Amino acid sequence: MKRKTKKAPETYAAAGVDINAADRAKELIKKKVRTTFRPEVLTDIGLFAGLFQLKGYKEPVLVTSVDGVGTKLKLAIVLNKHDTVGIDLVNHCINDISTCGAEPLFFLDYIAMGKLVPEQVESIVGGLARACTDAGCSLIGGETAEMPGMYVPGDYDLAGFIVGVVERSKVVTGRTIVAGDTILGLPSNGLHTNGYSLARKIFGTKLDKLETYYTELGCTLGEALLEPHICYYPVLKSSLPLIKGLAHITGGGIPGNLPRIFPKGLGAEINKRSWKVPPIFALIQKKGNVDEKEMYRVFNMGVGMLVVCSPANVDKIKAAVPSARRIGEVIRVRGEERVIIA
Repeated sequence: MKRKTKKAPETYAAAGVDINAADRAKELIKKKVRTTFRPEVLTDIGLFAGLFQLKGYKEPVLVTSVDGVGTKLKLAIVLNKHDTVGIDLVNHCINDISTCGAEPLFFLDYIAMGKLVPEQVESIVGGLARACTDAGCSLIGGETAEMPGMYVPGDYDLAGFIVGVVERSKVVTGRTIVAGDTILGLPSNGLHTNGYSLARKIFGTKLDKLETYYTELGCTLGEALLEPHICYYPVLKSSLPLIKGLAHITGGGIPGNLPRIFPKGLGAEINKRSWKVPPIFALIQKKGNVDEKEMYRVFNMGVGMLVVCSPANVDKIKAAVPSARRIGEVIRVRGEERVIIA
């Protein structure tokens, strides 16, 4: 007679979810997160929700946005460098709400992993906290999920949610833009967080390729591709009363993003020789044999934020934002093409 063998009891850890690792990750990030707290934050890390007391506004309008880092994460994973993707995420979201003239108040993150590695979480959150601190924004909460079966060990995704505020009378809408207004461009330092699927298709994601040094870049390919997304809010803040419209140049490039802030019947004429295109874009175009029109449709091509203002305010804005360059003008259009880059 065969003896029956008792089956070992199932555990969450055996299923791939380590609660102890999650607890350790929380302890590692608490100190970093607390450094971002503004006086308006009423709760500590670990509660079910975060509380933020809004002060100093007469007619506050809350402004929100949500985004991710996209497939730039693939490169961070291969290079085992996770301290900049959090910066990318926060700065991308802040730029989005700043187009309405909003001050960033607080941020929440979502990290999903195949296998939770506390030190990796600490590195990611360190980037989030650094960017939040630089912009005066509180990292008020977040969620770290270990999801075996959804993600393989080593893979993760990162998303963020931001809330900002602006006085109703000071909302930047673009509604007052007219033909003849000036378009100023603020420089980017590379791809920011868009176009990485095309870049990965051209270069691949093998470590030796990413660690190749290029003289024209002055660094390795991986370093150039992981350059963090610039946050434009701090330099634009004082000039917001002079600005009619702001366009954050993300996926879709200048042609896909600038028309979003124009009243009907208006478009733009952009002089592509008016700014310096970072060398990473020339390298992408050459290695991938990418058509120039496609480059401008996919990438920011060296312009991360566009400012539309009256010609009378150009000098005042440039005095406050020395990096701003006059790159175009608002024009009247009749056809479907609303942005002419020449």
